[in-house]
Amino acid sequence: MQEIVNNINSYIWSDYLIYLCLGTGVFFSILTRFVQVRQFREMIRLLLSGKSSEKGISPFQALAVSLSGRVGTGNIAGVAAAIGFGGPGAVFWMWVVAFLGAATAYIESTNAQIYKEEEDGIYRGGPAYYIEKALGQKWYAWIFALSTILACGVLLPVVQSNGIGDAMVNVFGSGGSVSSFMGDLPLTKVYTATFIVLLLGFIIFGGVKRIARFTQVVVPFMALAYIIIACTIIGLHIDQLPNIFMLIISDAFTPMAGMGAAIGWGVKRGVYSNEAGQGTGPHAAAAAEVEHPAQQGLVQAFSVYIDTLFVCTATAFMILITNSYNVMPEGATSFVVQNLAEDVVINGPAFTQIAVESVLTGFGNPFIAIALFFFAFTTVLAYYFIAENNVSYINKTIKMPVLKFVLKVILMSAVFYGTVAEPSAAWGMGDIGVGLMAWLNIFAIIAIFFMAKPAIKALKDYERQQKDGVKNYTFDPKALGIEKADFWEDRINNSK
Repeated sequence: MQEIVNNINSYIWSDYLIYLCLGTGVFFSILTRFVQVRQFREMIRLLLSGKSSEKGISPFQALAVSLSGRVGTGNIAGVAAAIGFGGPGAVFWMWVVAFLGAATAYIESTNAQIYKEEEDGIYRGGPAYYIEKALGQKWYAWIFALSTILACGVLLPVVQSNGIGDAMVNVFGSGGSVSSFMGDLPLTKVYTATFIVLLLGFIIFGGVKRIARFTQVVVPFMALAYIIIACTIIGLHIDQLPNIFMLIISDAFTPMAGMGAAIGWGVKRGVYSNEAGQGTGPHAAAAAEVEHPAQQGLVQAFSVYIDTLFVCTATAFMILITNSYNVMPEGATSFVVQNLAEDVVINGPAFTQIAVESVLTGFGNPFIAIALFFFAFTTVLAYYFIAENNVSYINKTIKMPVLKFVLKVILMSAVFYGTVAEPSAAWGMGDIGVGLMAWLNIFAIIAIFFMAKPAIKALKDYERQQKDGVKNYTFDPKALGIEKADFWEDRINNSK
């Protein structure tokens, strides 16, 4: 199984995808005139001013749902893996992919708002919807929808729950073992898996609104608590911070693990964490109630900053500033850097737990386990939300309501498996899911740009209204030459 997963990943996560992610970010940053910088203040304003409706969630709730998908195991265990396999310089490339990816996030999320639909009294949308409407390629939309159901319903939840299971073992030990068809499993992981599945079932059977309410409370609180702990540790070692910056930057170009490893792992874990270009964020963006599609595009661009430039950077600084890491490139037989015991797992939360524990003795291990539980659990909820959106898209054609129930059962089974599985197998499956979606979505948003430029037209229209000082923004797709934006056409017609 592990060999099959590795072989698939060698094709999906080739250098082509890594440079495609970076190149797409550069492309859209230039075309939007670096909207991620110019509209930074507007992003903050929109977060604080939006409201929800019976049909749609608020921009802040959409951000929370989106962040719950972005802020997860990748921010704790993923950063550790990037450093462990790619060296400290991988952090620099995570910053690069986040800064450039914010423009990509704007494009994909604005597209999702433009081409969203109202179904069963709520807003739905995402890449499958804008691929069908903007490209006119329903077969491609179906391929994306099915790939996303596989990725978000099976492959990606495995990684998130695996991080929780490993963190709990680091805190409580294995607790004995039980025999199964998967071999001997630690009882701690089995108990953790059972608890997660029960809680997950309670929430996902409650619908999208319950997911939004849960994430808008949990995600900001846990992210803030995590940042405070990180700032405390960094503050206690503030004299070392300039050296850490220099280490990251110098290692990014002359890295101890090889430049290709630093770029590759930085981009791979950066995309895994902030999801810019992957096509997950647009699903939450489409569900938001906004006056103009560009507004949610800007909010989603800001979420990339929160995820990588805040949370991932906090993790990286804690690990590097306390020397709580080893570096061993994939395929190597010896460590390039060894600060910890050789049996410390790189593909897991151990580096981060050791970093916090080294400063806050007796607190680090349980705190990171709790933080990882909430980050990873809310990410699984976001994955369900995304997978359900794509099941709804498919149901428009085949009309099989039972598919949503089947999705819930499969997702809960995947979460149980992921909690008790080995980290290498779990992360390999997750990488397949991320890469598969990224290939399909990035090609789609580039093709849509060349065919219709909807997100660019929306940005110019929004900035024109900003300049005119309007109080209530409007969006008329027909006037901008955007076709098949049925939801917005109906809204503008009903307002006349």
